Amino acid sequence: MSTSLAASPSSALRFPVLSADEAAAQIRHGDTIGFSGFTPAGTPKAIPRALAQRALGIHQQGKSFQVGVVTGASTGPSLDGLLAKANAISFRTPYQSDPDLRQRINSGETKFYDMHLSMLPQNVRYGFLGKFAWAVVEACEVTHDGQIVLTSGVGAAPTFCHVADRILIEINRNHPAALRGFHDIYEPADPPRRREIPIYRPDDRAGNACIQVDPKKIAGIVYTDFPDESISFEDVTPITEEIGQNVASFLAGELRRGAIPRDFLPIQSGVGLIANAVLSVMGRHPQIPRFSMFTEVIQDSVIELMRQEKIGFASGVSLTVSAPMLKSIYADLPYFRSRLLLRPQEISNHPEVVRRLGIISINTALEADLFGNINSTHVLGKTLMNGIGGSGDFTRNAFLSIFTCPSTALGGRVSTLVPLVSHMDHSEHSVQVIITEYGVADLRGKDPYQRARLIIDRCAHPDFRKDLWHYFSLAHGGHTPQTLGSAFAMHQQYLRTGDMRGVNWDA
Repeated sequence: MSTSLAASPSSALRFPVLSADEAAAQIRHGDTIGFSGFTPAGTPKAIPRALAQRALGIHQQGKSFQVGVVTGASTGPSLDGLLAKANAISFRTPYQSDPDLRQRINSGETKFYDMHLSMLPQNVRYGFLGKFAWAVVEACEVTHDGQIVLTSGVGAAPTFCHVADRILIEINRNHPAALRGFHDIYEPADPPRRREIPIYRPDDRAGNACIQVDPKKIAGIVYTDFPDESISFEDVTPITEEIGQNVASFLAGELRRGAIPRDFLPIQSGVGLIANAVLSVMGRHPQIPRFSMFTEVIQDSVIELMRQEKIGFASGVSLTVSAPMLKSIYADLPYFRSRLLLRPQEISNHPEVVRRLGIISINTALEADLFGNINSTHVLGKTLMNGIGGSGDFTRNAFLSIFTCPSTALGGRVSTLVPLVSHMDHSEHSVQVIITEYGVADLRGKDPYQRARLIIDRCAHPDFRKDLWHYFSLAHGGHTPQTLGSAFAMHQQYLRTGDMRGVNWDA
């Protein structure tokens, strides 16, 4: 171990400087680790790489080496990807998006607990996930008295730092120390001493600019210069553009009839191609005023609209942007200092704050059924994609909850609108609006029969409307018209033929 002290422009530090290998060598088989970040933004990269190599070496000796991995949300290839390939993860929560880790989860080799993201930090503090040996955190600055200034993502880092026995810090030179002030670090007290969270507008601050820890807990610092492993998205397609147009037109109509206040409401938008398309169209719509964001992930489209003065302020958990976009933000920090704020996921997704601010939530579904139930996580009911993430936190508490999806998938062979979802993440009680490229089904104030007719008429692809109407004609009686013998006929047809079309409803 090096005997030199870590140094930063602002203060002389007293913590040992380690190589990534030296840091990883302190982690033991069976340890549970909390990693900072949210998506690849703000996620440590050097220590996980070294830990994966260490695991491979130990496995070659015929010995066991696995750790529990808890993060804010998904990470990048350096963390989930390499540790999964090294068979170094015993359990994982609350969310992931790595293909190698996904394969291990679906094969049963790695245990995965899907969890609402707002619940993770308090469950960690309550001890529901056991003892945390380590917090591994990416920072742009650390002071001698234990102030940790995070980088482009927060996640659950404050809670991990407070509950873990020891802390390892990666100081990443790709992120300027001038990021101090872009974070609002606040943790609610635990029951029975919890008070209201003092956030009444998206730009309110409730906490501090950094994580404050006992400096004695900091076991060492690793200097790195790895860039964020940014997520890339495909270009907007005609279908996603049409979905965006339908969302924007619907919200403009709500504004015209007075259902949304004249100065609009904060927007929460999920991550991905459709989310980017929706925000882009909203920014171009002449009837939608300048708005704010209170969300998890701040993507390129948010920054672009901010520069166009269509978005006035964005509160999120991470800057999940392309590398050129992050570089442009860092080159213009004075402009963004009054326009961007990064919070812990426990606050960004907190039901109390979401409900108080009157969020309009816009998330993406894998499939929706005729009654408004949503599957966000599992293909054919059993194969996990990523996890529920924060969509439930917002959907259950939003002023207006919207789910979007293309009407078909896999080249038109699969309908995303089905008689009954194969896995349910969001029930009809929370879902208010479903939007595809074909139209809008406003489910508010509708009974199950009315919901089914609206969804088939306005959202389903023409190739599948006949099948959906046929199912609806079979399902009769009761409050919710279902026939269990045929509810999964379209899914079964796909399993047999690779195409949901052509169901023999008389079989």
